[in-house]
Amino acid sequence: MEVIKLVSLHYFNQSPFFQQSITKKQQNYAGGNIHCNVEEAISHTPVKSFANHSFFDDLTELHSLNFVKSMHAQVIKSPKELNSQRKMESLIKLYLDLGDFWSATTVFFVGLIQNFLSWRSFVDDFRGFGGTPNEILEVFVELHNRGVIFDSKLLTIGLKICATIEEKCLGLELHACLIKRGFNMDEHLICSLMNFYGRCWDIEEANKAFSEMPTASLLWNEVVLINLRNAKWLQGLKMFSDMQCSFVKANDFTVAKVLQACSELGYLNGGRQIHGYVIRNNLGSDTLVCNTLIHMYAKNNDLKHARNVFDLMINRNLSSWNSIISAYGALGYLIDAWELFDRMEALNTKPDIITWNSLMSGHVLNGSCKEVFTILRKMQSLGYKPNSVSCTSALQAVSKLSCLNLGKEIHSFIIRNELDYDLHLGSSLVDMYVKNDDLTAATVLVKSMKRRNIFAWNSLISGYSLKGRFEEAVDLFDRMKNEGVKPDLVTYNSLISGYAVWGCIKEALATIRLIKMSGLAPNVVSWTAIISGCIQNGYYKEALDISRLMQEGGIKPNLTTVLSLLSACTGLSLLQKGKEVHCLSIRYGFTDDVYITTALIDMYSKSGSLTSAYDNFRRVQMKTLAVFNSMIMGFAIYSSGKEAISLFDELCKLNIKPDAITFTALLSCCKNSGLITEGWNYFDSMKDFGIAQTIEHYSCMVDLLGRVGYLDEAWDFIQTMPMEPDASVWGAFLASCRLHGNIELGERAIEKLYKLEPYNAVNYVMMMNLYSSANRWDDVDRIRNMVSAKGLKIGYVWSWIQINHEVHVFSSSGKCHGEEGEIYFELYKLISQMKSMGYEPDTKCVYQKMEVEEKEKVLLTHTEKLAVTYGLIKTKGGAPIRVINNTRVCSDCHTVVKYMSFLRKREIFLKDGVRFHHFKDGKCSCNDLW
Repeated sequence: MEVIKLVSLHYFNQSPFFQQSITKKQQNYAGGNIHCNVEEAISHTPVKSFANHSFFDDLTELHSLNFVKSMHAQVIKSPKELNSQRKMESLIKLYLDLGDFWSATTVFFVGLIQNFLSWRSFVDDFRGFGGTPNEILEVFVELHNRGVIFDSKLLTIGLKICATIEEKCLGLELHACLIKRGFNMDEHLICSLMNFYGRCWDIEEANKAFSEMPTASLLWNEVVLINLRNAKWLQGLKMFSDMQCSFVKANDFTVAKVLQACSELGYLNGGRQIHGYVIRNNLGSDTLVCNTLIHMYAKNNDLKHARNVFDLMINRNLSSWNSIISAYGALGYLIDAWELFDRMEALNTKPDIITWNSLMSGHVLNGSCKEVFTILRKMQSLGYKPNSVSCTSALQAVSKLSCLNLGKEIHSFIIRNELDYDLHLGSSLVDMYVKNDDLTAATVLVKSMKRRNIFAWNSLISGYSLKGRFEEAVDLFDRMKNEGVKPDLVTYNSLISGYAVWGCIKEALATIRLIKMSGLAPNVVSWTAIISGCIQNGYYKEALDISRLMQEGGIKPNLTTVLSLLSACTGLSLLQKGKEVHCLSIRYGFTDDVYITTALIDMYSKSGSLTSAYDNFRRVQMKTLAVFNSMIMGFAIYSSGKEAISLFDELCKLNIKPDAITFTALLSCCKNSGLITEGWNYFDSMKDFGIAQTIEHYSCMVDLLGRVGYLDEAWDFIQTMPMEPDASVWGAFLASCRLHGNIELGERAIEKLYKLEPYNAVNYVMMMNLYSSANRWDDVDRIRNMVSAKGLKIGYVWSWIQINHEVHVFSSSGKCHGEEGEIYFELYKLISQMKSMGYEPDTKCVYQKMEVEEKEKVLLTHTEKLAVTYGLIKTKGGAPIRVINNTRVCSDCHTVVKYMSFLRKREIFLKDGVRFHHFKDGKCSCNDLW
């Protein structure tokens, strides 16, 4: 500030702005004469003919500039007490009307009594008649050079105009002038000075100007406002707090702006404190403050308090109604928003375009996109012309509905009504074309835009990237930089998202490094995009590894990050890691979110802890359909059919309407629990709920019938299906044929699968197992030759167990475990104990042609036996053992694990593909139905 003062003092009498002789004088548009000031013109004008003329009698009929000057001279020569404000304002208007901007400005600065006329009103009028604020400043400088001494009020006006048009140099010179004149203690003048520095230079300079002045109410309010106007939200709130410590009362504008800061920062607690301040200082009747309070509470999802403020308002204006309607719409209470709309009209408050736009925006945000166009048509029928905001909402609805033709119609409307100047609307158009997969139109639109902002570039780059057209996306990225538009974090994140979606994780990580090289810092969106991409492509381990890199970089995960990490833990059935992510969600306050709760139930169910899943389910206060569906599916995984049915009954009692997913989960429970009657009942009752039966439901019924041995009924059921059976239906039927050894029907199923899934090796393996169980080894060789001819690979069988955060894998690939000797020693000992209790190896589970003794040895190598045995050796204290297997457990392993749970008094959870077997005291939760 000291440096600026010195520079200002030096330049005040040295700078070109003050020292130059104004060569560009204002021309007299009526007579073509050039004059220097009003006094010179007046001194040469006769006045005696006007001695008896009433100045304002026929003023509107005067069109001569010389006549107006003569009248001005008469005013000057008359006593000052007769020179009323109305006379001066009329002179200014006449001069402006006649195009004499110079004289009008001179009257404003010199002749207007006590500066009653608002400077902003004068500037607006000046512009309205074709002048510019720069011309006002030229007169200001000329008058100063002619020796006119301005008081603090006129210097204040000069500074305000400098701030408005960002005339930096003259503002500095005026600062020097007020220092030389000793006005640097004038509150109003310092307020204007602070505002000038805040707008034209640096906010810190404005704060320094404030700090050098004695504490004053006006200055405190101004400095808080300056910081908040410049989006320095935290700094503004800090100054507001200091202001209260200085016992300075804030005015309504300051309070409203502070509430806006709380909205922008999501600082609900702070907003509530300000609300308390409003009540204590009797500002509750101020409409501006109340409107801002409504907006603050709505922005922080506190609709209850927003409505309380609205209901207690005495003087509601249209803005009040718009604020509360917008709040209800944005938070999804659309019916309430319309009720408020109707109530507003009933109270004779006419809606405006903002009201309609609020309703449209609310419907878009909450997925009611078709209703947006109904609102648009109704709005137009009532005479409201859509503006750029209306069109933006309509384009967002088009994007969600994928109605490209409708989007083109809106584009035409925008062009016809010359709304295409709006950059934000142009970016929305580009986004609409991108989301409707018309990249060609989006590219043409961007090329035709006179001003291409970064939002348009980002939308286009994102479109090409997400379509996997990376070469073109990178080319657009380079062109954008060549045009002088600097890529921001959104640009880089668009590339990262595309790479991640297409499984190009190395390229995505390389873009992270590129962000760091550019001087930016990757944010949570950057990392979460890669993690989500890994999940979509089944790279669960990589997702967890990348999350560690993110945390090492000090990035705080968001809701989407936690959801993705829970999905990774679910995919790998990593219970311990899932618990860590659960702790993470608690730490960051995400556990109240229904999506997190649903994901937690799913994770615990699929990671071997049904009890934890159910505990999380019961903790949810407001249970949604998704929460119920997730828990019912959890019971299905554990063959807990009766518990699932009980939960379905609870759902119905709460008047929550089930959907197709609910019935898929219910039918899965029935098939896993062998509840054929209940299965039929639920399948038939779908029509009562108005739910169409899909291929998934038919597949469940085929599986249910087949598992309990009703193969003929299952065959007939398939024949009567209203849609063509797909691979899931025939696959379920073939699995049942293998289970019950029905070769004839199995051959019919495999013929269908050869056509539907010719390259799915699992189908061939099931058929080989079916033939081998009947000792039809020639057919086994025939199928094996088919597999070889097609170049198919039969995947390895593997099982794994996690001990002390380390995963131990047992595979049929032949790779040995480091402690294999100890494992087999313990397994032989267990088998010996089992045989003494009546266990007999089920050699039918070995689908190879060999002697019985050899088959018994092969059974001992099954990976699930080895993994469970290792768990018994390494875990102590009766802790449950959890083993994950990638294929259906064979009947011999199932029997062995039952014995193990009895002999060692341990709970054992064995995941069989997509279901869990819970072994306890020699029994399994599946009741031997799997």
